[in-house]
Amino acid sequence: MSGDMNGIWVFAEQRGGELHEVSLELLGKARELADEAGKKVTAILLGHDIRSLSQLLLNHGADSVLVGDDPRLKTYRLIPYARVMASLVHTYDPEILLMGATYMGVELAPRVAAKVRTGLSAHCIDLRLGEKGQLLQVVPGWGGGVIATIACPDHRPQMATVMPGIMKALSAIEREDTVKEIEIDLPEKGLGPEVLEVKREKPDQLPLEKAEVVVAGGWGIGSQEDWKMIESLAELFGGSVGATRPPVDEGWAEEGQMIGQSGKTVRPKLYIGIGISGVMHHVVGMDQSEHIITINSDPDAEIFDTSDVIVVEDFRKVVPKLIDEIRARLKK
Repeated sequence: MSGDMNGIWVFAEQRGGELHEVSLELLGKARELADEAGKKVTAILLGHDIRSLSQLLLNHGADSVLVGDDPRLKTYRLIPYARVMASLVHTYDPEILLMGATYMGVELAPRVAAKVRTGLSAHCIDLRLGEKGQLLQVVPGWGGGVIATIACPDHRPQMATVMPGIMKALSAIEREDTVKEIEIDLPEKGLGPEVLEVKREKPDQLPLEKAEVVVAGGWGIGSQEDWKMIESLAELFGGSVGATRPPVDEGWAEEGQMIGQSGKTVRPKLYIGIGISGVMHHVVGMDQSEHIITINSDPDAEIFDTSDVIVVEDFRKVVPKLIDEIRARLKK
């Protein structure tokens, strides 16, 4: 059976018994690569009382699921998860291992890569196969100015993390295949701090990646006072506020509002970018939006290359009038 499980692996991230969407997105890409290479897709599912998620993984592209069910894996902890993953890699010797570039994935993936002595490409925006079947991992590099393609020719597995929202999940198809429970071999001590209680609070606002309208601001906004215009416009549209890195660093926006390679990927029906220059690190997180409108006083702003409608003007002259017009129409 192990011979059928040494192709392409996807780490199926779950929290509290709910699969993260990136797991299904990665399965869609893994299925595409596996069909091209004549390989099998295996999903790795760790946790406790989570076997019921196996069918969902099979329906979205996995040929088989390896389930590690143990009370010590109920809540994610780096040390036990990394030990189990490394042990599985040593046992089955997969060609490729894909993980989401989530808070969990960006911590777990490098630890696993170090344990199995292989390379890792982080925050990939695309994956494809080379002429010799090697995994080509595409990432923005050097400040977002170029797109780099990375290969790992000599070590296995070839590992990559992929931003949520970049890949597309397959439509579910009822499938029956292999589900195998694995034995968890962990020491009684040395597993790091024990989690006694987990509280998950629901966000007050619509999650950024689920919003149909996203209004995003960049460094060009200039002040926290002007940032309130971004928030007001988003509220009028019933949308969410996004940001580039500088507004987050300035404290105008929160980390969870950042869009781009180090943040979230969004695909809203309408994206409005204000005061954003348009470096690749941000663009990869929003360029698949259905309609893109951007406002920037710089006529040569890179963001215009990705836009459907551009406004070359100081946003302070445009956004207040837009807000007033929307409010007037809402009163009618």
